[in-house]
Amino acid sequence: MDQVELVRDFNRYYTRRMGVLTDRYLGLQRPLAEARLLFEIGAGAKAMKSLRSNGVEVRELRARLGLDSGYLSRLLRSLETQGLVEVAEQPGDRRVRIACLTQDGVRELADLDTRSRESVHALLEPLSPVQRERLIAAQDQLRRLLRLAAIDIVQVDDATEVARECLWTYAAELQERFPGGFDVTTLTPPGQLMLLVAWEDGGAVGCVAWRRLGPEVAEVRHLWVSSRARGIGLGRRLLQEIEADAAAHGFTTIRLGTHLVLTEAIALYRSSGYREIAPFDGSPYNQVFLEKELG
Repeated sequence: MDQVELVRDFNRYYTRRMGVLTDRYLGLQRPLAEARLLFEIGAGAKAMKSLRSNGVEVRELRARLGLDSGYLSRLLRSLETQGLVEVAEQPGDRRVRIACLTQDGVRELADLDTRSRESVHALLEPLSPVQRERLIAAQDQLRRLLRLAAIDIVQVDDATEVARECLWTYAAELQERFPGGFDVTTLTPPGQLMLLVAWEDGGAVGCVAWRRLGPEVAEVRHLWVSSRARGIGLGRRLLQEIEADAAAHGFTTIRLGTHLVLTEAIALYRSSGYREIAPFDGSPYNQVFLEKELG
């Protein structure tokens, strides 16, 4: 089978094995979608405890779960009918609706958690300790790769607010890491960069850019990955995307300069085919100079 069919085959097996196709998920009188919504409302309330909130905004649930507003409303009405959830307007702002668990909902969520743990325990029980570790490691890798694949990378005007926020965050991190700090005024001025921004769940989690150095030479600038998106391979994906874009614009060579303290970035560049070259600018922040042929 080709790669697409292999993924489809795994999806069919996994959804059947975990019982997500039935309308009695984990033996309860409701499908997975309602059970998951109960969990998200309970988890959201716990996360907002410091703000003395008893529930979660409906719009937050919609964004978190990626649900159509009409479908989410039907799910909430069903849970309200069962006496597990209450939905009300936020005091002082009738435009905002809050969903919270009733006392029966709290008890139902506790039962759901117990059943879920028992279901996973039954899945793991036949496996040896080594096999369990392999399964957990495989799940972690799968989650990372699926998350990486779901991130959108789009071109953004380098003068827009989101572009400057990415670059200012990048500069703030360099300020902390560089022994002598970092002067934010040395960031490339607007209008000189072809900038790509990585988006996840409606927020920017990374960026990278190129600018022209010569007729056939471009320079990689400002490769940044948010701390919450590190460890999944986003830096390498951004680098590959900017190289492809530079090549599409007719550049045959791409260069960059970086600081010695950015060891993880240097390792990324070298493993991506960059070789060390002589300095090509006088920036005090560039101590290692690298180049790659695009082809």
